[in-house]
Amino acid sequence: QVQLVESGGGWVQAGGSLRLSCAASGRTFSSYAMGWFRQAPGKEREFVTAIRWITGSTYYADSVKGRFTISRDNAKNTVYLQMNSLKPEDTAVYYCAAFPNYSGSYYRLYDRYEYDYWGQGTQVTVSS
Repeated sequence: QVQLVESGGGWVQAGGSLRLSCAASGRTFSSYAMGWFRQAPGKEREFVTAIRWITGSTYYADSVKGRFTISRDNAKNTVYLQMNSLKPEDTAVYYCAAFPNYSGSYYRLYDRYEYDYWGQGTQVTVSS
């Protein structure tokens, strides 16, 4: 059974930084893609970024490009989301997600319904 456990959320002032972690267990993840999504109150859950575990290729939503960086540590089975230059509109619950046996178009990575496993979420609040 795949388990994803996020940590690292919190409160920060606009312009600040946070790093989220997602510890993954229960599988060998080399064929997976891992993603971060976020959901603000009253809004749909939206794609933030994703990484292909085996190649390290990364993909970003336009709203975070240049500010956020996704990475993974193979030895620790952990995915990170480094968030810099945070804005109040980044306030949301952030979820880590796993996409088993990813292949094909990278557009699939942007679709939350392609991900089979989700963490519990971690709150990020950015004040102005």
